[in-house]
Amino acid sequence: MITTQEEYALIDRILAGEEALYATLVNRYKSYAFTIALKIVGNRSEAEEVAQDGFIKAFNYLKKFNREAKFSTWLYRIVFNTAISSKRKNRQSLESIENNIVESSGRSDHDLEKDDKRVFISQAIEKLSDTDRLAVQLYYIKEYSLEETAEILGQNINTLKVRVHRARQRLADELKKILKEEALTL
Repeated sequence: MITTQEEYALIDRILAGEEALYATLVNRYKSYAFTIALKIVGNRSEAEEVAQDGFIKAFNYLKKFNREAKFSTWLYRIVFNTAISSKRKNRQSLESIENNIVESSGRSDHDLEKDDKRVFISQAIEKLSDTDRLAVQLYYIKEYSLEETAEILGQNINTLKVRVHRARQRLADELKKILKEEALTL
């Protein structure tokens, strides 16, 4: 893993003409760029295309990269905006990556209970708006700081705090509904 300063030095070399070094940044961030894109567009092939487009845009605008922010935050914001634009163009329904739980035999009750909880939480998260869903995923699941999450989403910190608080309330309400419906089917 390279430090922020080493990353800045790498960017300087890329800007100085060693463009092949950009592959180092792509390899470092491709997994998470894909994950952000997938959570927004809900389709693996489209997410791959969105992530790739995001990297191309980042490369084309690398001269404008402001070193007050981390490169990763700047890149993720580009991927986020690219994914939102793509979703608007295609108008596809969202799917959550968490809904792809594979069932296997020979699992303990504890494992099945954990899977049930994941499914219920995923269902509740799906009810959130795109931005609320991504805010919750970045802050709670990926464990980004409020500052990093706000920067990725292009919001100020106080707006994000309110957004996350309200999203948590909506999640709690949705979980109550889901669990009530689940209890009725038993």
